[in-house]
Amino acid sequence: MSKKITIAIDGFSSTGKSTIAKQLAKELGYVYVDSGAMYRAMTLFAMNENFVSENHLNKNSLLENLDKATLHFQFNEALGFAEMYLNDVNVEKEIRTLEVSNLVSKIAAISEVRKKLVAIQKEIGKNKGVVMDGRDIGTVVFKDAELKLFMTSSAETRGKRRYDELIEKGDAVTYEAVLENVVERDRIDTTRDDSPLVKADDAIEIDNSDLTKEEQFEKVLKLANEKLRDI
Repeated sequence: MSKKITIAIDGFSSTGKSTIAKQLAKELGYVYVDSGAMYRAMTLFAMNENFVSENHLNKNSLLENLDKATLHFQFNEALGFAEMYLNDVNVEKEIRTLEVSNLVSKIAAISEVRKKLVAIQKEIGKNKGVVMDGRDIGTVVFKDAELKLFMTSSAETRGKRRYDELIEKGDAVTYEAVLENVVERDRIDTTRDDSPLVKADDAIEIDNSDLTKEEQFEKVLKLANEKLRDI
């Protein structure tokens, strides 16, 4: 049996972490885990229960009901990747809205929420052969990952990418609102007390502002294959 590695991909919002992680997992035959989808699902749960909105956060009520939110990924053969389920309901579309994006950093900053989800993530990756993307995968979840990547690009570039994605899905959004969300999420993610977004010391930084998806994939796949040859 060929050896397998753990690949941790961190970085700012809308840097294409999920896209490159899905591509890598498919190419290597690995399990892909979108940790951001888990935080988005928890945010949707909090929104549905009226624990969070733009103007309030009822942290105590959320924590009292944390066990009522069950999360799992289910592989979709047609799509080629696993989708997020909240309490056995597919919420893949609902968690990608700008409304969830505007609130997810509030929920992700709660230590108890992070503890719950990190435990799930570690369990998923205990046998290696996994590609996981998020904000603290290389620094908290998989500190010993053989390959760590840190994705970055300008806020304007990321805002335009996210705006185009939402428009394509039919969402009524403005570029200004999306850019504001990107900048605010950067601020919250990098300044929160629990597991702030930072580049791991042994992570390879990739600025994809001027890279095509093909160029980025070739670059990352080369890094992964080099690691696999080394083990």
